[in-house]
Amino acid sequence: MTVAPQKDSLDQLFEEAVVEHAEPLWPLLSAVSPPFPVAKAAPYVWDYEKLRPFCERAARLVGTDLAERRVFMLINPKLKAPYTTDTLYAGLQTILPGETARAHRHSPFALRFIIEGERGFTAVEGEKVMMQRGDMVLTPSWEWHDHGNEGDRPMIWLDGLDLPLWQVLPSNFTEHYANARYPSELLNTASNRRYPWAEMQAKLDAAPGAVAEERYRMRANGGEISATIGASAFRFDKGAKSAPLRETASAVMHVYEGSGQTRVGDTVLTWKQGDTFALPAWQKIVHENTGAGRAYLFRFDDRPLMSALAALRTDAG
Repeated sequence: MTVAPQKDSLDQLFEEAVVEHAEPLWPLLSAVSPPFPVAKAAPYVWDYEKLRPFCERAARLVGTDLAERRVFMLINPKLKAPYTTDTLYAGLQTILPGETARAHRHSPFALRFIIEGERGFTAVEGEKVMMQRGDMVLTPSWEWHDHGNEGDRPMIWLDGLDLPLWQVLPSNFTEHYANARYPSELLNTASNRRYPWAEMQAKLDAAPGAVAEERYRMRANGGEISATIGASAFRFDKGAKSAPLRETASAVMHVYEGSGQTRVGDTVLTWKQGDTFALPAWQKIVHENTGAGRAYLFRFDDRPLMSALAALRTDAG
């Protein structure tokens, strides 16, 4: 008596492969390798007037002894912490007069853009950098740094990190220094870690046209501020509108001064001084100044990372 061969099937194949922790690629190919860039993040604006009271309350309720970094993360509504965009993290950090945020170092690169306060400082690898509104301060990867406030009112700034990138890299970690402060002193020369707003605004105001963008460049070598994150600043004259642009880079923007709106695909974000908003990758973006005077904005983005991966694409259509 001849036994007929058992009929095979894809369902049976998949079930047997899963037991061996193997799965077929072809049903998921378009999802893992789509025909065009697909960002998970959504465009969104964080209202500073609504968030600032949270910073004040946190400063009353928890000290720097319990909260090593007193920060409210800006979490994209389509994602979870620590994602502000698919590749960028942003947060609002607060330090009260007399406080110190203890010294540590970590794998991610970080920048700070000062929103309010004066006589605060960041000390990085022995260099004490004083901060005031509009300054951008850098804390490169794996450099000891601490923060403090020698003024008489709170310091609040925007943190920008490549932290999402490090969620998929097993080499991400933080090391704490033995003491609260890393030994540091003020320098009398221009710092490679502090970029004052006055310098940037002078460049923007000297640039031609109703819209101007100036890229932050390292004093030491003229390159991007890091291998993963870059930064720039914008000027928009009254009524000015930017040319449409979409790119594979994502960005976080902060309003230094003025008011306006940004169209991101089909979404319109309305912004004013102090607000911060997320720009996902590969959506057509148009900024417009709708206020009574000039508008100035700060931006950090992942252009250097996209360039290093040979993945930076732009479309001005």
